Amino acid sequence: MSWATWEIRFSNSRRLPYFYDALAKESLWEMPAGMTDAVARTLPGAHYLPPNTGTVRPPGHIRASHILSKHANSRRTSSWRQDKITRPAPEARAAIQSHIDRLKNLPANQLAAEFAQIASTESDCSSARKGGDLGWFGKGQMQRTFEEAAYALQPGELSPLVETDSGIHVILRTG
Repeated sequence: MSWATWEIRFSNSRRLPYFYDALAKESLWEMPAGMTDAVARTLPGAHYLPPNTGTVRPPGHIRASHILSKHANSRRTSSWRQDKITRPAPEARAAIQSHIDRLKNLPANQLAAEFAQIASTESDCSSARKGGDLGWFGKGQMQRTFEEAAYALQPGELSPLVETDSGIHVILRTG
């Protein structure tokens, strides 16, 4: 496989390097499948990579995105979209289940983009401005139910409905 169209860029917001394919206009936080560390170090921007590794994943961490639907019994009943959330929990569950039903039938190459699109307009979490991306996180950094659901997923996998004190979520494991 030719890696001629790939380069490594640096995200100022995340303070991490990422891989970018200029031809496909695709970016990845992890080294593309099949690329070796030796190849990655020959790419333009390779100086952004940490020493001795082509991966940008902190040890023991995973990466995920989510869509959150808060309800009247959520820990905080406000969001960037709404000052006072009064919807009942069953309505929040139905909203997230609707997103799951829409997303679960998409081809893998469309899932992340569609997930980010929905999250950016429908999620009650401030991560909506990043397409629902929560970045890298390790054990003990998220609410237990959320963390268990996220760690149980493989990269590219969508969760079933997940309930936490924050509300109702669907999670997409991205790394």
